[in-house]
Amino acid sequence: MKPLFAKGPLLGARLLVLAVLCVTLMVVDARFDLLKPVRSQMGLVLTPFYWLADLPVRVWQRTTEQISSSTSLAAENEKLKAEALLMQRRLQKLAMLTEQNVRLRELLNSAALVDDKVIVSELIGLDPNPFTHRILIDKGAQDGVFVGQPVLDASGLMGQVVEVMPYAARVLLLTDVTHSIPVQVNRNGLRAIAVGTGNPDYLELRHVAETADIKEGDLLVSSGLGQRFPSGYPVGQVTEVVRGSGQPFAIVRAIPTAMPNRSRYLLLVFSDSRSPEERVTAAAKAQENADREAAQQETQPSDATEAPATESASPAPAAPAEAEARP
Repeated sequence: MKPLFAKGPLLGARLLVLAVLCVTLMVVDARFDLLKPVRSQMGLVLTPFYWLADLPVRVWQRTTEQISSSTSLAAENEKLKAEALLMQRRLQKLAMLTEQNVRLRELLNSAALVDDKVIVSELIGLDPNPFTHRILIDKGAQDGVFVGQPVLDASGLMGQVVEVMPYAARVLLLTDVTHSIPVQVNRNGLRAIAVGTGNPDYLELRHVAETADIKEGDLLVSSGLGQRFPSGYPVGQVTEVVRGSGQPFAIVRAIPTAMPNRSRYLLLVFSDSRSPEERVTAAAKAQENADREAAQQETQPSDATEAPATESASPAPAAPAEAEARP
């Protein structure tokens, strides 16, 4: 079998043909969508290689866990028990606040989501290009992942899905220079746009007025504008506000609450796909049904026992929440 680049007079011609072919494929891939199916199938074929490349890390982690001393494991266990007790106390308080919030939303017929469905995914690869902040996760189209889906870690919003393959997906991080997200200051509701800087350690807020009420330490949360990211999730914390720098707007920098360089397990958020008008209509209909049921209970004979009336009337306030959360 003759080698492709054997010495001879046609070596330069073959090299030129291959170079032109490579450039043509790059231009077609950058300007058109013709190669997307090919890339998707290639992603399916390369998924086992991603797993194999990640296998040494998994083996090393398991080996490290197995050779850990019993003393350190016992101390860590005690620490986790104490943290679990603290988290349980916070969870109990959060449950009370959630129930109160549900009742208020029922009264206001709010279209905001009470809760979102999520699935857990694991990071299996990083983009080698230092100028783009992208990662590869182990969930794809077979798991219901879609382009534009929000991705979180344990600390806050981390990015969004930009490419879906059958069993894997690529996520664009908030810190990428091409990414932006509408946010608001949790303290006073001031709205702004947080954009990536290419530096994983901080974000920038664009077009913030010099007189805006924003200061160091303010928590930035997603505003929900644009219907891409759900509202209320932590995005970053303001670390620097520079006013009077000769610029038309103040310079505001924030550190991301998520940990893109350390998080390994991520959450994919499935929000309600209905439009705001549809959610408001569904909540209003559910409230109507609840009021009708309550009126029927009031018109029942007075000799009816109190227990059945209490049991039948108690689910009425939950009807709007169930109708609102239904996808």
